[in-house]
Amino acid sequence: MPRNLLYSHLSSHLPHFRTSVTSAKVAMNGVQLHYQQTGEGGHAVLLLPGMLGSGETDFGPQLKNLNKKLFTVVAWDPRGYGHSRPPDRDFPADFFERDAKDAVDLMKALKFKKVSLLGWSDGGITALIAAAKYPSYIHKMVIWGANAYVTDEDSMIYEGIRDVSKWSERTRKPLEALYGYDYFARTCEKWVDGIRQFKHLPDGNICRHLLPQVQCPTLIVHGEKDPLVPRFHADFIHEHVKGSRLHLMPEGKHNLHLRFANEFNRLAEGFLQ
Repeated sequence: MPRNLLYSHLSSHLPHFRTSVTSAKVAMNGVQLHYQQTGEGGHAVLLLPGMLGSGETDFGPQLKNLNKKLFTVVAWDPRGYGHSRPPDRDFPADFFERDAKDAVDLMKALKFKKVSLLGWSDGGITALIAAAKYPSYIHKMVIWGANAYVTDEDSMIYEGIRDVSKWSERTRKPLEALYGYDYFARTCEKWVDGIRQFKHLPDGNICRHLLPQVQCPTLIVHGEKDPLVPRFHADFIHEHVKGSRLHLMPEGKHNLHLRFANEFNRLAEGFLQ
């Protein structure tokens, strides 16, 4: 496997390496996967972003503030997202499985013996699949804003975010800056079609069949005011991932790890230790 590591240091004005964030690309499964890395702890943690997400847009407070003595934190950009372009993002029927394989292969190429996963939204789905399919490699997992299947209600919610011109400026701006308006708008439409394809499968299945295969300790966090992912999804995952814990954040919305970053980071660190 070619491991063409292209190092470029992010302009960090922090005094020493431990707190700085480095950024690099690795040739993996036919694409150049971009990631950011920080910390020097023995416990490797991979941050998995959501739809259209990247390390820099989705995990600023985690890259900055998760304990760098305990953890080595890696945030990756899935293929077609962030700086893992080209290629343009596409959504074949197995796109979540493809992301799970890419993510695990990336961490193995970086020589991590075992990793824990922090997965948000689509990244939570990817994390569930990775934990089910590569059980000996995944240590612990925290997921939030994820769903194992798609319902009619979900389908209507997705349809409501198809047109990015209707998004709030605060949500839209960082993604527009990262992608340019055209790629951002086009890829969001493709994502809606990509996620809605599961609606046509039995039980709207994305990964519900894999949940019983998850063996690692799992924490499911749910924001009770999440407008994109109804509570029943968190309950279903909790019910079918054996030994999992469910933590509710009464004021949390979909981006609870950004809006309540300190509370979320404390929760994640406590669970991972």
